[in-house]
Amino acid sequence: MNFDINISRAVRTIAVLVLILIDAGTAWNAKAAERSSVIPDPAVDTPLAAKKGKQTAVLGGGCFWGVQEVFEHVKGVKDVISGYSGGSVASPSYEQVSTGRTGHAESVKITFDPAKISYGQLLKVFFSVVHDPTQLNRQGPDTGSQYRSVIFYVNDEQKHIAEAYIAQLEQARSFRDPIVTQVVPMTKFYDAELYHQNYARFHPEDSYIARNDAPKVERLREQFPDLYKK
Repeated sequence: MNFDINISRAVRTIAVLVLILIDAGTAWNAKAAERSSVIPDPAVDTPLAAKKGKQTAVLGGGCFWGVQEVFEHVKGVKDVISGYSGGSVASPSYEQVSTGRTGHAESVKITFDPAKISYGQLLKVFFSVVHDPTQLNRQGPDTGSQYRSVIFYVNDEQKHIAEAYIAQLEQARSFRDPIVTQVVPMTKFYDAELYHQNYARFHPEDSYIARNDAPKVERLREQFPDLYKK
């Protein structure tokens, strides 16, 4: 009898936790929908290059599943890899990073063609539809420093563009609350485990993906029709 009671209590506890996560995700999406659908273009940016090429951007904005999926749908982006950056442990595992004690952020490494899309345009997508840059050490139902909002710049030009854009968005009051996005130098990027790569694409039926990440791709399609690719 006691065993059955304990099982029942465990089931109820799990159900409550699931409802809490669902409510958190719903609240995040509602807040995202309330934000202005258009934020200004970066006043400081690089012009499109005259020739095709490859450049890298590294960004962290919550769980990397959704961040990767959004940028996979951006024209001019050649490749997106989920991984870990900004920490002190070499070759960390997902389990280590998930403790929040390694200093890493779940992030994505974006390879893009500067002749088709600028770094500033990538940042506009990042701030508009990828995540909420006013949430400190969390995104929606995910909490911890590993989910922080962060831009890892790979050169001084990227640093200048990122800092200028954040200042511009703050001055324009594009968000109700202050932007907490970190702008820090890129040191080392570690690819995440294979099963994390393109997770949203391969698991569209996952309730987390359907609730938290699919809406981001839809906002990209609606707000950036000229940048969206299937």
